[in-house]
Amino acid sequence: MIEIIISIILILGTFFIISSSIGIIRFPDVYTRLHAASKASTLGVSLILIGAFLFMLYEHDIVSGKLLLGIFFLLLTAPVSGHMISRAAYKSGVKLWDGSIQDDLEEVKKKIEN
Repeated sequence: MIEIIISIILILGTFFIISSSIGIIRFPDVYTRLHAASKASTLGVSLILIGAFLFMLYEHDIVSGKLLLGIFFLLLTAPVSGHMISRAAYKSGVKLWDGSIQDDLEEVKKKIEN
């Protein structure tokens, strides 16, 4: 039974990584590409690490602290780095996609300039 659960977790992780890769290729601008790269790939890699942790735990009776630390630091750093990269891109003047509906930071930017 645990083999089926581990397999499902690994397949879900692979699905999210593949969808993240497709999103990086297909999305139109830096901001949506960063969203795909930071959110979906973080979830995908985390699921694969969780599957590896469960495999080591149930098949070999080993509690891998390295896998737990990897999951923790990945969940902590990847979304923050994606946010900071997109913020730096916005501040340096990288344009939004023409089909973007809303720019929440534009009003804040106008208030600061005035």
